[in-house]
Amino acid sequence: MASKTPLPPPAGPASRPSDDSGDSVVAERKTQKTKPPQMYQVVMLNDDYTPMEFVVVVIQEFFNKDRETATQIMLKIHLDGKAICGVYSRDVAGTKVQQVQEAARQAGHPLQCVSEPVE
Repeated sequence: MASKTPLPPPAGPASRPSDDSGDSVVAERKTQKTKPPQMYQVVMLNDDYTPMEFVVVVIQEFFNKDRETATQIMLKIHLDGKAICGVYSRDVAGTKVQQVQEAARQAGHPLQCVSEPVE
């Protein structure tokens, strides 16, 4: 198998202008600042039918809280009518809401959960 030797690259301009005639333009690089994504809080709402223990288990399972923290959040829901269970990006918050509502539906409880933008 015969191979050809590569040709040398073409030579650049022999001479460069020695003075700047003012015709050149220099583009400045601007760094783009990206904003962090909008965060959403997952809020669980109180109802008179869902057992408190079920709410604690749901908070532990879907929001990765320990039993004491989950109990404190459940009591806040019970006393204030609602409480924030966690703050996430939009997609994650939507998934958490769906998971909680599906678990409540399967258990036969009317527990409601919503996500709303953090202000």
